[in-house]
Amino acid sequence: MQRVVVGLSGGVDSSVSAYLLKEQGYEVIGLFMKNWHDASVTLESDCPWIEDSTDALLVAEKLGIPFQVIDFSEIYKKRIVDYMFNEYEKGRTPNPDVLCNREIKFDVFLDKCLELGADYVATGHYCQKSEFKKGKKTIFQLKAGADKNKDQSYFLCQLNQNQLSKALFPIGHLQKPEVRKIAEEQGLVTANKKDSQGLCFIGKVHLPDFLQQQLKPKSGEIIEIPKDSPIYESEASNDIKILTAPHIHNPENGKVVGKHNGAHFFTIGQRKGLGVGGKIEPLFVIDTDVEKNIVYTGQGHDHPGLNRKGLFIKKDEIHWTRDDLKMKPGDERKYMSRIRYRQSLSPAILKMLPDGLYITFKEIQRGVAAGQFAAWYDEDELIGSGVISS
Repeated sequence: MQRVVVGLSGGVDSSVSAYLLKEQGYEVIGLFMKNWHDASVTLESDCPWIEDSTDALLVAEKLGIPFQVIDFSEIYKKRIVDYMFNEYEKGRTPNPDVLCNREIKFDVFLDKCLELGADYVATGHYCQKSEFKKGKKTIFQLKAGADKNKDQSYFLCQLNQNQLSKALFPIGHLQKPEVRKIAEEQGLVTANKKDSQGLCFIGKVHLPDFLQQQLKPKSGEIIEIPKDSPIYESEASNDIKILTAPHIHNPENGKVVGKHNGAHFFTIGQRKGLGVGGKIEPLFVIDTDVEKNIVYTGQGHDHPGLNRKGLFIKKDEIHWTRDDLKMKPGDERKYMSRIRYRQSLSPAILKMLPDGLYITFKEIQRGVAAGQFAAWYDEDELIGSGVISS
């Protein structure tokens, strides 16, 4: 009998995953990861870890499977939280859920599972895995979940072939209502529990409070850039580096409309927290300059400062889930791509040059920010991803 360790989070998805695996004849062990101790920045009503671990225990007891709680808080702080602080301090926008899967669930958690004699590690992600032979080598494919509204393949975009070989996604072929129905039929306590949101295995946090644990407030100017600014007037170009370059904003391009307490506390596309009123249209962050401590803003969802035709990923930030499909300098391919979870896939052209990967989109992209992950797909299969450099 093959042994599978399930990351029981205290939610319905991982609960049903454990049930299905047991029904399929696996020896199942449930593990709950405790990654955070500081409740001062978490919104307790949203995702209290004590309640989650209790629910995970109740599910394990109902299913008759062993259960353990493992404390990864020290390594989580080092690999996820400290990374977040460093990225925000640089004016970048990290995605902790992608990092959590790469650095915690499918790294230290996977190692722990293997120590317990596991053949596989399972999670409640809405994605699917398949495999095929290419010569003598087995190729593992990460594919979108059957429920297109819940597809979570983007969160796993940094997994490699070895990690995929050990992964199982038991609910990837199901729709969310089907998962809840199974949980209800089996009398699982998590059947009607709302989905958790916020940081991976921490819950919702008040981001300003969270960041101010390490990043100090620093007064600076909020500058509004008009929609008709000359900086958005660009001549048609076929130069890939021009097409993918971000907008360059300077103080002389606009006027001061307010003050802020630190440019590193703001992200592109952000609307709340600016404290500037009296505008005809909503004010959005279109850029930040953490060195000069300036927040650039623009009015309206359609402000050109929010829009980009492409992006760039440095060569050392490129990751191939399908490493057999790595691009070499000079290669050009068409894929479907996205830069955030639940964003519709958009046709894109990927061009590899010696310094990195340049991606241009058929459709204008809103809110592209350095630090985010761009992922590219061939139909429903995730091929690769990378941290956006600019």
